[in-house]
Amino acid sequence: MMIKGMKWIALGLLVAALIPAAVRAQDQKAEASSSGQDAQAAQTAPAAETQKTTVIPAGPTYVIGPGDLLDIDVWQNTELTFRGLPVRPDGKISIPLLNDVQAAGLTAMQLADSITEKLKSYVKNPQVTVVVTQVNSQRYYVLGEVAHPGVFPLLPGLTALQAVSSAGGFTQFANEKKIYILRKSQKLPFNYKMVVQGKDLDENIQLKPGDTIVIP
Repeated sequence: MMIKGMKWIALGLLVAALIPAAVRAQDQKAEASSSGQDAQAAQTAPAAETQKTTVIPAGPTYVIGPGDLLDIDVWQNTELTFRGLPVRPDGKISIPLLNDVQAAGLTAMQLADSITEKLKSYVKNPQVTVVVTQVNSQRYYVLGEVAHPGVFPLLPGLTALQAVSSAGGFTQFANEKKIYILRKSQKLPFNYKMVVQGKDLDENIQLKPGDTIVIP
C-alpha cells in the first residue's frame, strides 16, 4: 500500500511540473503570434502611408506657395543649408542670420536671388540654390461618385477630364452629364459624355488651385 501511495505522489508531482511548462509554451506561442501580427502591421502601415503621399517636384516657372517644401543650399555653408524647409502659412521661411524671408509669390530662382542678396552682408560671395521639392500649396478637390474622391495635387495644365481620370473614374451611380466645377463663386458645367465625344471641348477647362469637381 505504501509503494502504491508513493507512485500516486510521484505521478502527481510529474503532472504538476508539466502543467506550468505547457502553459508557458502556450503563452510563448501566443506572444510570438501577436508579435508577428504587430510586425506585419508595422510593415504594412508605412506602405499605406507612402501611397497617400504624392511628391511633386516643381518646374522652374512654378510660383512658391504656403505649405511647399524647399531645399536650400548655400555653397560651403552647412549651417545655411536645409532639406524639406516648409513655407509657413504667412508665405515666409526662417533662415539663420536673415530671420524671416518672403518665399510665397516667387519662383525658386527668384527666391535664390533674394537670399543671395540678403546674405551678402554676412557671407562672402554667397552661392545659393533653391529647389521646390514638394508642391503642397496648389491642390484641387474631387467629390461625389468617383472611385477615389479626395484632395489632389494640381499639376500644370491639368484639365477637368484628366482630373476625373486621376480620381479613378466614375462609380456606377455617377451622372456624367451633370458634373460641375466650383471655382470661388462660379459654378462651371462639365458634361463628361459630350467632352469625350469631342463636343463641348470648351467645358474641359484647365483647373486652378482650389477648384472642386462635383460628380452627382
